[in-house]
Amino acid sequence: MLTTKQRAYLKGLAMKEDTILSLGKGGITPTFVTSVAEALKKRELVKIGVLKNLYEDPRELAETLSERTRSEVVQVIGRKIVLYKKNEENPKIELPKAAKKSE
Repeated sequence: MLTTKQRAYLKGLAMKEDTILSLGKGGITPTFVTSVAEALKKRELVKIGVLKNLYEDPRELAETLSERTRSEVVQVIGRKIVLYKKNEENPKIELPKAAKKSE
């Protein structure tokens, strides 16, 4: 689970990223899920565009993709979805440390 600070950091990184995948009228197919999973493994942070011919809610699509790829939804702005999944073998993104909760 991402902290607010980590999510903000990833949003900043995502602003500089190009949209590398587009989700069209075919919707979320097993092939598309595989493409997203491979992109996450390679990049860790992936920006996906939802085309206008797909009338489903981008937030719901983001949640579905997140579940199927075991990734985190960083943000959904308009028709853009940003997902993050840490690559355990070869991490590329250094997240800010989570603050310790004081009791």
